[in-house]
Amino acid sequence: MIIGYTTGVFDMFHVGHLNILKNARQHCDRLIVGVSTDELVNVEKKVSLVIPFKDRIDIVRSIRWVDQAVPQNTYDKMEAWNVYRFNKMFVGDDWQGSQRWLNLESRFKQIGVQIVYIPYTQGVSSSILRKNLIGQKND
Repeated sequence: MIIGYTTGVFDMFHVGHLNILKNARQHCDRLIVGVSTDELVNVEKKVSLVIPFKDRIDIVRSIRWVDQAVPQNTYDKMEAWNVYRFNKMFVGDDWQGSQRWLNLESRFKQIGVQIVYIPYTQGVSSSILRKNLIGQKND
């Protein structure tokens, strides 16, 4: 059985989120999704979330391609592997070639984990949505 793992904040769930989950599930038998906790996002990204963690993880759990949604309390993917023992890690291809992911590819290769880059959905992101919401004026 091939176990896949991916993570995300999943704030203001949109078609880009749906695409990565759907595409990831096509490459594995079981898909585990780490949903970033409010605390992790506040400390690491310093972004104000629109949707609270409880609602975000409920949304992700309801997606038919997701077999298990779990809290992501750290960005340490090796720590996640120690818990979930996945065979494949999925990430958007906008990260491909970055030093962080090249290092992780090397570390994962030693334990037999493949990183699969999923095509990034152009033109939509929570950051874009957040920017558009802030830019709108009340009528």
